[in-house]
Amino acid sequence: MMALSASSLVRTSPVSVSSRKFCVRCAYESARLSLRVSASSNPKARFVVRRKETISVRQLDRPLIEYMRLPASQYSVLDAERIERVNDNTFRCYVHRIKLFNFEICPVLLVRVEEQSDGCCIKLLSCKLEGSPILAAQNDKFDVIMVNRISCDSNNYNSSVQQLTSDAMIEVRIEVPFAFRLISVQAIESAGTQVFEQLFRIVLPRFMAQLVKDYQAWASGDTSRQPLGTDEI
Repeated sequence: MMALSASSLVRTSPVSVSSRKFCVRCAYESARLSLRVSASSNPKARFVVRRKETISVRQLDRPLIEYMRLPASQYSVLDAERIERVNDNTFRCYVHRIKLFNFEICPVLLVRVEEQSDGCCIKLLSCKLEGSPILAAQNDKFDVIMVNRISCDSNNYNSSVQQLTSDAMIEVRIEVPFAFRLISVQAIESAGTQVFEQLFRIVLPRFMAQLVKDYQAWASGDTSRQPLGTDEI
């Protein structure tokens, strides 16, 4: 039996070598495929934050609904240091610096204003990150959706007090930078969500307060549409 086994091995050895070569080639191609898959499957984090802010506005001689129906070309930029007009309905906004772990970034937003019957809808067109090089390097590795709908109660516009509402939502999907790979995606998402929640808690009330000031100026007859303050948003 030993001789038979040996002779069998001798007779079949060319087939075995060929099979081994085939297996090695398959393993090599499989490894290359795995590398390509892993290279294109870098971990991604997702943040979703929504916040609604409502403020009571005492109407003056000119109704709030008329102010809310102004064309975008007549909007005041409110804060000349952080908002600049690109054209009639497009604006560039420099957001406050955001700190994520030990890194700082300043998002620069390009937004478009769409006029509506009871207010307007602000939609994000693009976002660029400035600041810490590690995070700024992610400019081509993230997607952002942001919408902020601003409205007043058009069904009760004769009331002496109106409700002005801002309903904002932001969703960010970003490829996790290499420097953050030792941190779990869940921890990054939790930290990012907290940052954006805090940003909304600060920015939206200030924005609404500026709108009220601008309405009061407009209602009193000031049609200059000049910025009312600096570094307020």
